[in-house]
Amino acid sequence: MKLLLHACCGPCSLEPVRLLQAAGHDIAIYYANSNIAPREEYAHRLATLEDWAKSEGIPVIEGPYDPATWEEAAGRIGDAALADVQAARRETQSATGEDASLRADVLSVDPARREARCRACYRLRLEETARVAAERGFDGIGTTLSVSPYQYTQVIEQEVRRAAKREGIEGVFEDFRPYYDEATRRSRALEMYRQNYCGCRISDEEAAAERAERKAQRAAAKQAERAEHAAEIAAAEAELKQHRAARAAYDKKQARKRAILKSLREQAKQEVSE
Repeated sequence: MKLLLHACCGPCSLEPVRLLQAAGHDIAIYYANSNIAPREEYAHRLATLEDWAKSEGIPVIEGPYDPATWEEAAGRIGDAALADVQAARRETQSATGEDASLRADVLSVDPARREARCRACYRLRLEETARVAAERGFDGIGTTLSVSPYQYTQVIEQEVRRAAKREGIEGVFEDFRPYYDEATRRSRALEMYRQNYCGCRISDEEAAAERAERKAQRAAAKQAERAEHAAEIAAAEAELKQHRAARAAYDKKQARKRAILKSLREQAKQEVSE
């Protein structure tokens, strides 16, 4: 099948391309990612993808970069979810007086809203991919998005098939998550740029907050470990002190016994000499 494969980045393309080519598909890659912010990040990911694809002889088509359309489609949903998070932070801080900025329970975006935001994002990009595929004579579309364990795989499948049906072409979907570790290994071996957030400004903020939370948890764990070891050291020192005191008392008792015996021996010698 002549397949237009939507790709989010280079590292996520490695295994899907390999597997789809092995299945007999003739692939061109479509880079449709108006969600990625800032523009420098968008360009960096595109350049990484193009460099790798060129080495493999795979054509890459760049779609329009239109962040305003993405904001209208998905950004407003994400902003509403983040507003809820911020409100929860303020409420927690007001009620407890503590700094809630790193509390895991108030960092979490409502899962339903997050999924809705991601669905809107998938739909925008996959509809664009399907439209271009139909215009350029491709038989079907696919996507590399399903290689990530952090995405909504079932939603991705639904949106691939929906977009393809809308344009009268085939929707080719495969759950590539079992190949994520291999994609990670290969991309590192190739020294490809690997991003640390999904792409949009909202996922960047979420990822930064989650990293900060993990850092705080690690710091707390180290502090607890140090405290635990401090207690163990204090207990060992107390035990050693007790042992030394007991030993000193024993030595004092033995010295007293030796002094008494010495005195008795000297007294016996004196009596014999008299």
